[in-house]
Amino acid sequence: MDRSDRRAQALSFGVVAAAYQRGRPPYPAQAIDWMVPATTRRVLDLGAGTGKLTRQLHERGLETIAVEPDEQMRAELTRRLPDVLALAGSAEAIPLPDESVNTVIAAQVWHWVDTERALPEIARTLTPHGTLSLAWNAPDEREDWVSGLNRILHPHGRPRTSSVGVGIDAIRPPFAPLQYRTVEWRHHLTRAELVDLVASGSSVIVLPPDDRTALLAEVRAFCDTHPALAGTDEFTMPYVTHCYRTHLH
Repeated sequence: MDRSDRRAQALSFGVVAAAYQRGRPPYPAQAIDWMVPATTRRVLDLGAGTGKLTRQLHERGLETIAVEPDEQMRAELTRRLPDVLALAGSAEAIPLPDESVNTVIAAQVWHWVDTERALPEIARTLTPHGTLSLAWNAPDEREDWVSGLNRILHPHGRPRTSSVGVGIDAIRPPFAPLQYRTVEWRHHLTRAELVDLVASGSSVIVLPPDDRTALLAEVRAFCDTHPALAGTDEFTMPYVTHCYRTHLH
């Protein structure tokens, strides 16, 4: 995928902003505890999307700023969190003054970032010794029905690629060496929310309409027939949240 295609895919989420909000999971409190130092007063949610993490940061009493490039995603965030400052911008062009936040978190977004441009911007925005944290929620495929769902989304012969950890090797001084932690947890969701979760994936969004409709129909049929899911409207999705943390020297 060349840079222009990658950017188009990165900015594809706005057309499914409502499904993204309904289907995507939050982040476990244990992960947020680790990624946000207790001394943090002002935090930037970078690439905030519809505000899944923004809400959790705001509810902790932190002065929370959201930066999101997609207008439709940002509108969904503002509609749900009218008290949070939500700005148009990106990791490569952060619309904040120098040394203005204690912590920057990029959740579910770092793999889309141009790290060469973004890291100096983040360093500029952080206060001295400020923290940069990255997070990815990944369904835990050790559970049979989760691996079965993944086979539908990534058919045989099509290599599965994970976004987890993409771009972390670019993090160098003035940032300290990365620390890493995983948090295993479970998220409750309905059948409709599971379909929304699938529909909000970038690889699904960019499918031709007929192919996307067929794929979502296959997901619904899977929910109706898999022994772990059939006959119920509520599921428990196991997740592993991969967390990375560094700070300015």
